[in-house]
Amino acid sequence: MELSFLGAAGTVTGSRHLLESGGKRVLVDCGLFQGLKFLRQRNWAPFPVDPAGIDAVVLTHAHLDHSGYLPRLVRDGFKGPIYASPATLELAQVLLLDSAHIQESDAEFANRHNLSSHDPALPLYTRKDAQRAIDLFQPLERDSFHPIAGNIKIKLHRAGHILGASIVEVKWDGRTLVFSGDLGRYNDPVMPDPDLIEQADYLVLESTYGDRSHDSSPPESVLETLIVRTAERGGTVVIPAFAVGRVQLLLYYLYRLRSQHRLPQNMPIYLDSPMSVRAQEIHCDYPGEQKLTKAQVRDVNAVATRIESVEESKALDTSVMPKIIISASGMATGGRVIHHLKRYAPDPRSSVLFAGYQAAGTRGAKMLAGAQTIKIHGEYIPVKAELDNLSMLSAHADANEILRWLNGFRQAPSHTFLVHGEPEAADALRCRIKDELGWRVRAVEHLEKVDLTHNERR
Repeated sequence: MELSFLGAAGTVTGSRHLLESGGKRVLVDCGLFQGLKFLRQRNWAPFPVDPAGIDAVVLTHAHLDHSGYLPRLVRDGFKGPIYASPATLELAQVLLLDSAHIQESDAEFANRHNLSSHDPALPLYTRKDAQRAIDLFQPLERDSFHPIAGNIKIKLHRAGHILGASIVEVKWDGRTLVFSGDLGRYNDPVMPDPDLIEQADYLVLESTYGDRSHDSSPPESVLETLIVRTAERGGTVVIPAFAVGRVQLLLYYLYRLRSQHRLPQNMPIYLDSPMSVRAQEIHCDYPGEQKLTKAQVRDVNAVATRIESVEESKALDTSVMPKIIISASGMATGGRVIHHLKRYAPDPRSSVLFAGYQAAGTRGAKMLAGAQTIKIHGEYIPVKAELDNLSMLSAHADANEILRWLNGFRQAPSHTFLVHGEPEAADALRCRIKDELGWRVRAVEHLEKVDLTHNERR
């Protein structure tokens, strides 16, 4: 049995892990690379193995860095089933169609304004490609093993993180492999704690926050202070937020603040993300995957006015009244939020509030690093708004929470492979696991292949 790391090695994006044995191939996650240009260019490179030779894909969750390459994989020949929890597949359908729409729109915009070095600029994939991938979706219920190809069986455990997210347990050729996916937070007000796993021969573990702990400040109080301060200046609060997961958590806290009369009375809240609106509706259908009841989800969703049309979205940027705009994407890499940043980032009265991890090379990371200008649609836009990042709103477990989850194992895996983290974060987590637990652990390299029979690199 061989395990290849085709993405999320030395970076937090592009999760793709390939298992091979006895002529069968299973891909766990199929994500987009995001952030730095050299990473994004990997999306355009030929897939390291023939997509037609992959028997099945298993998704840990719906976020695009874990699912967003699926339409391209299908376009290039993959025809097998795509397995995940029902909620993950519903959310992935929304995300993939939206991603394809953005791909097509960005290519069209670049061609219309001569912004691309390619003539013509082409989308990575189209909505037709996305729909072909969606047609391959096969939902699996939790808490039991399901055969997926030959003698391969998988079981989906709850990971927390976002709706439907799973820790994937694989049994194959007498071995047990566990893929953590993205582990959620403990004591999150919306999502459940990650399920404990007691045994694995091999563990593939995320390390996004492997070198830090989240701020323990109360999120509601911090949000209240930032919003009130901005409103008193007459400014607008722009929150770039991940449409699936982070938006729902933000709305929960804003709902509580408004219910307690802790927000400016006449300050409206707008949700300008059609994808987030559809994700809200899906959340109502899966009360068993979260802590909130169906009625509570509806009450939380009602705190924001939904913005559907492009015209309504544009109107938000002509209004001078203080307001809160929540819009995707969370790292300001695309979507409607970049139009709002173009309008409000130069305004010193306004605030831009990031709500989680910003991958290297993204606009969000550049702004938080102190960039005085950001490039949007070929223009350099000055950054004069107040900037904040509420790391305590992250949906990822921090280093202490990862160690807490690992302590649930009754015995150490034969080997633990660290993925989905920048080099510094992965190495810091490696040291803690080695020193505190005494496990065999290392961070993997891009395109590295491991022979699990002998645990040797290739």
